[in-house]
Amino acid sequence: MRVLRVLPVAVRMIAIAVAGIVATALASWLLSRWLQPWAAALLPAGAIGGIVATVIWRALVPMRALFRALAGTVASYRDGDFSFGITWDKASDLIELVDAHNALGNALREQRLALVQRELLLDTMVQNTPVAMVLVDAAQRVVLGNLAARRMLGEGRRLEGRAFDDVLAAADPAVREAFERGGDGMFTVGDADDEDIYHLARRSFRLNGRVHELVLLRQLTAELRRQEVQTWKKVIRVISHELNNSLAPIASLAHSSAELLRRGKTERLPEALTTIEDRARHLEGFIRDYARFAKLPSPRSEPLEWRRFAEQLRTQVEFALELQPADGIARFDAAQMEQALLNLLKNAHESGSPANEVRLSIRRTPEGWRIDVLDRGSGMNEAVLANALLPFYSTKRHGTGLGLALAREIAEAHGGRIALLNRQDGGLCVSMVLPA
Repeated sequence: MRVLRVLPVAVRMIAIAVAGIVATALASWLLSRWLQPWAAALLPAGAIGGIVATVIWRALVPMRALFRALAGTVASYRDGDFSFGITWDKASDLIELVDAHNALGNALREQRLALVQRELLLDTMVQNTPVAMVLVDAAQRVVLGNLAARRMLGEGRRLEGRAFDDVLAAADPAVREAFERGGDGMFTVGDADDEDIYHLARRSFRLNGRVHELVLLRQLTAELRRQEVQTWKKVIRVISHELNNSLAPIASLAHSSAELLRRGKTERLPEALTTIEDRARHLEGFIRDYARFAKLPSPRSEPLEWRRFAEQLRTQVEFALELQPADGIARFDAAQMEQALLNLLKNAHESGSPANEVRLSIRRTPEGWRIDVLDRGSGMNEAVLANALLPFYSTKRHGTGLGLALAREIAEAHGGRIALLNRQDGGLCVSMVLPA
């Protein structure tokens, strides 16, 4: 708003000029009327007018130079050059305009410097990230490829300006196959002795009104191997624990039975042998469950009626059924789905829930089928909810930690997902979603 004071200043200068002209005319009239002719001859009206015009001209010339300087710096700002400033040492109201203009230039210069620094930081991060990043425009030409992308796809050469199809044609066959499949996914490059695992992610967005695609190739080999080692360590701990819990009593009871036979006290032998049989069967079931989890085959989906499937399931475990629609048909592997739901329903009965509160709800949804196993047990705390679906995680004393993990594997093998949440009035809901 301080810049608007230029208008009063200009009006003031025009007023001074007009006043000068009026004063000149008045002086000429007075000289011609009242002074002696010889005095009037000394100060002709033309001479006075020239003096006034010279004064006005000298007052306006610096203003014109200032306005030209202002126009020049504004043009420089428009071109992105903020290095100019204006110096004005005249004692007038225009100093406020000059100060405001210089302050604007300083602010723009600081903002430009901050923007350049952020761009340099972002470029440094993009270029040095281990994730291969490729930006492709609507014409399928590479706009940007960072250093990791050059090493993986261009043998170290620049990718900018090249057709993305040509870049893929020269890449590893596994990379081409991953792009041909479309969407996100994982793939392996190399042979069994020296292989690297990558995750491919593709995202489309608009840049300057045009569609672009960002391709991310992240190497997961080291991370997956660390997780694999941790998983194997946990598997070994769990198996060792279960083996010790079963074999130690078996060995002790076998020794005790031998002593009883040596002493002729055979009346206690049946009890010892029964305990040995129970521990051996528990160990057999434990190993069988692990083998089933490790060798889960691909599902063989076929059309099945939900009502008939649920009635077959009810012969093995008790539950109340809610089915909508009543004649619903879905495609799934009957044996695997039966195994998954049996685990979930048995968990519901073991949660402390009344038997009549265990329910199986199957509903048609826009995205497929939703299967809920509900109970009124004690539910789960936040820590258990966060880990319950992980393999080998169990809060039960003799649990294997495979029931929920196996149900998750089966759901995901069918293209679905599974989730756990506590119910509002107590109990747990295990929700499985299957595609249509």
